[in-house]
Amino acid sequence: MKKTIISITVIIFLFSGFVAVALAANEPPKEGGMLPDIKLQMPKSPEGKNYLGLKGDGSFTIPQIKANVVIIEIYSMYCPYCQKEAPIVNELFNLIEKNPDLKGKIKIIGIGAGNTPFEVDTFRKTYDIPFPLFQDEDFSIHKACGEVRTPYFIAIKINKKGTHQVIYSELGTIKNAEDFLKMIRKRSGLK
Repeated sequence: MKKTIISITVIIFLFSGFVAVALAANEPPKEGGMLPDIKLQMPKSPEGKNYLGLKGDGSFTIPQIKANVVIIEIYSMYCPYCQKEAPIVNELFNLIEKNPDLKGKIKIIGIGAGNTPFEVDTFRKTYDIPFPLFQDEDFSIHKACGEVRTPYFIAIKINKKGTHQVIYSELGTIKNAEDFLKMIRKRSGLK
């Protein structure tokens, strides 16, 4: 009887440990932590490569983008909040690009959760998106980021050694481009 109770206790303990690890693997990136290892296909357009400061073909990781800060929007073409948010994110892009102190230091990308190349291109054209968008047709990036709802924004600060740190990770709209940019500047230390 005593051995059975000990055996059951050990099994419960091990099972709860496995469940905790599985749940932790499915959490969104935490502020102060790092992004999961996400690989994106190199943009086909020279403008996209140039904007991101990348060269060559194949794939790249987000911390390879030539910037101090990268803002990532996980969106879906079918998400009404993402559709409503598109002009505000475009305004954020324009605020950054028109500011000589920020241009080249903060970059924005979008990742279409479950979206095919056709759907990503349709979203780009419909909402006149000026920054690179990437498809996540098989939801692999979405799963790596904790299967977040959309829109979800993540910002990382890239250090000179190629390492990075998540400085923002939140579900929901940014509401106001100027306020969001001020917050990102403060968290990243960009003046």
